[in-house]
Amino acid sequence: MDISLLLILVVIILIIFYVVGVFNKLVTLKNRYENAFAQIEVQLKRRYDLIPNLIEIAKGYVKHERETLEAVIEARNAARNTLSTVAADPGNAEAIKGLSGAEGKLASTLMNFNMVMEAYPDLKANQNMMQLSEELSSTENKVSFARQSFNDQVMVYNTYKQTFPPIFFAAWFGHALDATLLEFEDTDAMQIAPKVSF
Repeated sequence: MDISLLLILVVIILIIFYVVGVFNKLVTLKNRYENAFAQIEVQLKRRYDLIPNLIEIAKGYVKHERETLEAVIEARNAARNTLSTVAADPGNAEAIKGLSGAEGKLASTLMNFNMVMEAYPDLKANQNMMQLSEELSSTENKVSFARQSFNDQVMVYNTYKQTFPPIFFAAWFGHALDATLLEFEDTDAMQIAPKVSF
């Protein structure tokens, strides 16, 4: 009788340790993908800060292209506002989709901006413009790497959460929904980083 009671107690303790382990791993994996999103946020904010500088330099050269310049600033502001929403909850699927759409629109307007600027050789030769465009290109690469890291962490989190037996405990611990990958809607535009070559 004492041995069977002891065995039951040991099994209960092992189950408790296992459940605590599942909880801790879910928290760790969630924190990793949230941290990976924070890295995207840093790079996107850097890009958002570079864009007004590009526009200011371009304004002096292309006075009659005001609509294009305003479209870039509007898309940048929309993306920046969306980023603030997502940063508060990177696990929110709708917010991630909104950021994907805003980033797609920003990439499209930057491509239009680039095409318009090709017609202005003086602007292309401006040293400040060349330096800013190089920084923007570098930032685009960093955004791409940070997004890849985020998506990798989301995949690890979702895979662990969906495996057996953690799937039974995930909802109990507040991990009912899968994290969402950050994919840009306009994939053709995003496969090539916006080339701002002046």
